[in-house]
Amino acid sequence: MIKILLVDDHAVVRMGLKMLLDHHADMEVVGEASEGNEGIEKAHELKPNVVVMDLSMPHGKDGLSATSELKKQMPEIAILILTMHDDEEYLFRAIQAGASGCILKSAPHEELIQAIKSVSNGDAYLHPSATKRLMEEYLSSTREEDGDLIHLLSDREREVLTLIAKGYSNKEIGEKLAISVKTVETHKGNIMEKLHMKTRPELVAFALKKGLLGHFL
Repeated sequence: MIKILLVDDHAVVRMGLKMLLDHHADMEVVGEASEGNEGIEKAHELKPNVVVMDLSMPHGKDGLSATSELKKQMPEIAILILTMHDDEEYLFRAIQAGASGCILKSAPHEELIQAIKSVSNGDAYLHPSATKRLMEEYLSSTREEDGDLIHLLSDREREVLTLIAKGYSNKEIGEKLAISVKTVETHKGNIMEKLHMKTRPELVAFALKKGLLGHFL
């Protein structure tokens, strides 16, 4: 049984959620609160598995502040943020506050049920559009970081990196580029230092990401 605490400043919203969730045999709404401070008190009293927390509550403590405080006091509780804001700023702030997930108030009922089950099991849950934006943000930052790093490599080091990624041994790379094995090893060491990497798989992944395997065939 998943014990759920609802924290939302709208009584009608809480009533609708309670009716929906209590309809599921493996879920039980054990309490309600209308603002963050009351939610924290009820969480200590009722020991729910999941707190469904409204993000915007104008009276009392807001959802982000309550989430941050509650996670410090009761880290075992999963908090699912319920919000009408489809905005990445709120999403990032909710995650930073310690929320296990974030779902839009406009989401289908089935999605809310799945989200509660996911965070109850210790998993994270983000609504689909949020997941897409997080991925885009991550890939964007990764591209920027990689772009900065690859410019640190000399032309020769890029050649060596490409051949390493293609599976050539140090000896084969030396023969292919007409340099000594020792020079290859020196280049490889410099590459790892510049890219902050320690293993061949990391170098291969970087080369793939940068599209280097299409060169020096």
